[in-house]
Amino acid sequence: MKVGIVCYPTYGGSGVVATELGMALARQGHKVHFITYREPVRLEGFHENVFYHEVSALDYPLFQYQPYESALASKMVDVVKFERLDLLHVHYAIPHASAALMAKSILREEGICIPFITTLHGTDITLVGRDPSYRPVVEYSLNHSDGITSVSSHLKDETLQNFRLRREIEVIPNFIDFSRFKKTNKEHFKKAIAPNGEKIVMHVSNFRKVKRVEDVVLMFDKLLPKIPSKLLLIGDGPERMNCEMMCRELGVCEHVRFLGKQDAIEDLLAIADLFVLPSEQESFGLAALEAMACEVPVISSNAGGLPEINIQGETGFLSNVGDVDDMARNAIFILGDETRLSQFKKKAFEQAKRLDIVNILPIYEEYYKHVLKVSEPIVM
Repeated sequence: MKVGIVCYPTYGGSGVVATELGMALARQGHKVHFITYREPVRLEGFHENVFYHEVSALDYPLFQYQPYESALASKMVDVVKFERLDLLHVHYAIPHASAALMAKSILREEGICIPFITTLHGTDITLVGRDPSYRPVVEYSLNHSDGITSVSSHLKDETLQNFRLRREIEVIPNFIDFSRFKKTNKEHFKKAIAPNGEKIVMHVSNFRKVKRVEDVVLMFDKLLPKIPSKLLLIGDGPERMNCEMMCRELGVCEHVRFLGKQDAIEDLLAIADLFVLPSEQESFGLAALEAMACEVPVISSNAGGLPEINIQGETGFLSNVGDVDDMARNAIFILGDETRLSQFKKKAFEQAKRLDIVNILPIYEEYYKHVLKVSEPIVM
C-alpha cells in the first residue's frame, strides 16, 4: 500500500505514534509518505520506503494567522495525485481531519477516490474539539471520515458521549517499538546521577498544567526522607518554572535534575527505578508504556485510559488525581524492597510486551484493507 500520514511533528504522543507507525509500515514494505510542516522528531536519518513532504503556508501580510489547513489540504491533493496514494491516515482530528475531507472533495472532482482514516489521540476530542469554535467542524469531519480509530476504550467512550457520530470507532491501542525501547546497561550513567546507589524516579511530559508536574515534586518530597533517591524531570513547558521554584522552597534541589527535552528517552528510562505520571487527563499514557518497556514500574493517576495499561498492584499503582500522599505511599512500597521492586519491573515489562508493535501493526494493516473495501461515505 501507499499510505499518506498526516501528523504534528512535535514531541507529543500523537506525532510519536504516527511516526513510529509509519516507520513500521515502511519496514513491512509499504510506501509511507509523511505530510506535515516539519520533519517529525522521531523520523531520524534515512528510511527505505519513507518519504517526507513539507507543507508551506503563504506568509502574506493580510493573514493574522497563516491558513495552514488550506495549505495542508492542497499538499495532500498534490501528494495523492503524483504519488498515487491508496489511503490517507490523519492523526489528531484538528485540523487534519477537515483538511483531509477538503482534499478528498477536491480529488473527487478530478475522478480520484482517496479514503481517509482519522485517529483520535486525546485533547483533539477531550479539550480542543469540544470547544464551540471547533466542535461543528470536528463532528462533521469525523462523520465523513472513512474510518475512525481511538487509542483507548476510554477515549472512544468519551468521544461518543460528546459528539453525535454515525461512524463506528475502532479501538487500536498505542504500541511500543522494542527495537528502541528496552532495558539496556547504563550503569555508568546511573552512577553519575546516583553515586551512592539512590533510587531514580523519573517523569517525562510537556510540563503543561494537565500533567500536574508539581504533584511529582510534592510526592518526591515525601518519598525522599524514606528512600534515598534522585528525581529526573524530562521535558519542558509552561509549568517548569513553577516546579523549579517549588523545588527551591522544599529544599530538594540537590536531589532533582531538570533535563529539558531529550530525544533518546530510552537511554534515560534505562536507569530509572520508578516512573511517575500524575496527569489530570491521559487518553492513553504513552510515556508510561515506554517506561514499562524499559522495565520501570509506574505510579500514575487513575485518569482516562491509564487504568487500561497500568495494572493496579502489578505494573504499579493508580491514585486519585492530586492524591500525593497515596502516590508517595505507593512509591515507598515499591522502592522499599528489592525483591518487590523486581517483581513490579517484571510485570511492567510483561504488560508492555502485550502492546509490542509487532502485535499492533497487523491490526492497522487489516483496518486499512477494510476501509479500502468500504470507503464510500455515509449520507448525512
